[in-house]
Amino acid sequence: NLTRARALTHCVHACACVPDGLFGQCHSSKQDQVQYQVSIPVLKRMQEVLKQLMQQGLSWQDDITQYILSKELKRVPHTIHPSKPNSPSSSSHSPQWRMMIMMMMIMMLFFLPSPLSLNDGVKLLELLADKIHLTTSSFINISVVGPALTFRIRQNEHNMTAAEVAAKAGENFLESETGLKIVQTGMGEVLVTRVSQGSSGTVITLVSMAVVGGLLVLAMAVACLRHYAQQVANGKLGLGPEGGAETHFDYQELCRQHMASKSSLCRQDCVAGVRAGGRRGTDTSRVSSVSSQFSDGPQHSPSSTHSSTPSWSEEPAQSNMDISTGHMILAYMEDHLRNKDRLQKEWEALCSYQAEPSSVAVAQVPNNVDKNRHAQSLPYDHSRVKLKTEVNPSKHDYINASTIFDHDPRQPAYIATQGPLPHTVADFWQMVWENGCTVIVMMSALVEDGEKQCERYWPDEGSSLYHIYEVNLVSEHIWCKDFLVRSFYLKNVQTQETRTLTQFHLLSWPADGIPTSTRPLLDFRRKVNKCYRGRSCPIIVHCSDGTCRTGAYILIDMVLNRMAKGVKEIDIAATLEHIRDQRPGLVHTKDQFEFALTAVAEEVNAILKALPQ
Repeated sequence: NLTRARALTHCVHACACVPDGLFGQCHSSKQDQVQYQVSIPVLKRMQEVLKQLMQQGLSWQDDITQYILSKELKRVPHTIHPSKPNSPSSSSHSPQWRMMIMMMMIMMLFFLPSPLSLNDGVKLLELLADKIHLTTSSFINISVVGPALTFRIRQNEHNMTAAEVAAKAGENFLESETGLKIVQTGMGEVLVTRVSQGSSGTVITLVSMAVVGGLLVLAMAVACLRHYAQQVANGKLGLGPEGGAETHFDYQELCRQHMASKSSLCRQDCVAGVRAGGRRGTDTSRVSSVSSQFSDGPQHSPSSTHSSTPSWSEEPAQSNMDISTGHMILAYMEDHLRNKDRLQKEWEALCSYQAEPSSVAVAQVPNNVDKNRHAQSLPYDHSRVKLKTEVNPSKHDYINASTIFDHDPRQPAYIATQGPLPHTVADFWQMVWENGCTVIVMMSALVEDGEKQCERYWPDEGSSLYHIYEVNLVSEHIWCKDFLVRSFYLKNVQTQETRTLTQFHLLSWPADGIPTSTRPLLDFRRKVNKCYRGRSCPIIVHCSDGTCRTGAYILIDMVLNRMAKGVKEIDIAATLEHIRDQRPGLVHTKDQFEFALTAVAEEVNAILKALPQ
């Protein structure tokens, strides 16, 4: 670990660092050696003292801290061994007991400084790699936890071990070139060394007790550090209550409340100028499903034991939608969902709609044909994403991707694209880099029903190089059974620039169908938007072909974003035509269109419940 912190005391080069069973001592050959007999109560006592000192605002190097610790050390049972000039114990190379790592963990826990940023960690790692003549790909499992940068070393051309890298990292060049204080470096595992033959059974027993106690303290310290790191990560990603200034409530309860009371006014009079989709051609109305999901009564569903609504589910973001407009929209949608004939006519009209212009000639050029997953899912010439040919490995500007804007064509809100193929992964990362994207929304699994939906375009662990773009997997977290979140940093090896980005991966939308509930998707969308909030770059959305699930997600998100801005009427069919003007085939089936309508209705209801009455 490479740790940035307030200065801790170190042994000077003229002294031998002698482990004493507790903190370790700077010891010269003329000093007597002290060996502390550490027990579990001693460890707990030292932990409490350090905690109280920290609460008083004192740091490790303060005189009063050292004074109090020296007083406490006098209480610890210990034995004094007179120094022998030529004894092995006075040599820094003798086989001594190592310092108790758990006490160092306690010091780190209670004197923890401000956390190390991901960018600082990346720069620190790049500098270290450059100085020891390794590539950054030699480092895997890279993670920033609080003030610590951790990593593993894979087999490399210089055959350097983790111990050798740690030793190099401890040298002064990192401090001088980064301005960071390197407090501690070393291996993660504790090496067990042999006790001298003269050691008695009592000493072995005491050491065993100390190790057991130390492991308990270490486990507690690691748990606290992980909790702290999780809070920091949540703040950066906007994935927890600390991600924003607003107060968050438990959306799970809101989702179980009854649907908004039906308006006594005629629904048809309430909805002038509003168009939407209908319901599926089944005997059971989707409205019943919507109402039951918001019922006050207990819900008995197949997912009751493994709820798709995670414990961190929360209410929708603050909305400018007024109550009367929301009730009007909700009442109309409920009525519209009941009328299956209206949905059928609406869908038939959408299927007959022809966009203008609608040329896909570039996608059909022979050099580009093998870059398309499906011949029916091609980008329009006027809205396709163009890559820079000078840095493209094939020297072409084509990728099967389309920009999707809401109101301003100069500022696309989304990039709808297919899942990368094995030979287009480098093109995908070039698109991410050149468009400054920081959020990727993945709507499909890699393989579904034995059929490959998308090439894995990120490394399983560590880093992978795709042409000139080095992608490093920083973290991967399964938030619930429906989706997971991955964090990457992306490096352009030509310019040496680095960026961070987040991928949200939805797992519960099948390739040939729709989810059983809208709730996981709505939770998923809120997390995406909390991470994206305040940014101006487009969100990359992809499934397998870049049309079905991709189109449904963009339609739902665009409609709800418009409502959040306070629009007075919603036209879902016209919105679908608008995004189909920019990429053909978005939202393939009537079921997907109905699902989008149901999702909007449920979110409107949740927003109404969250608004002050």
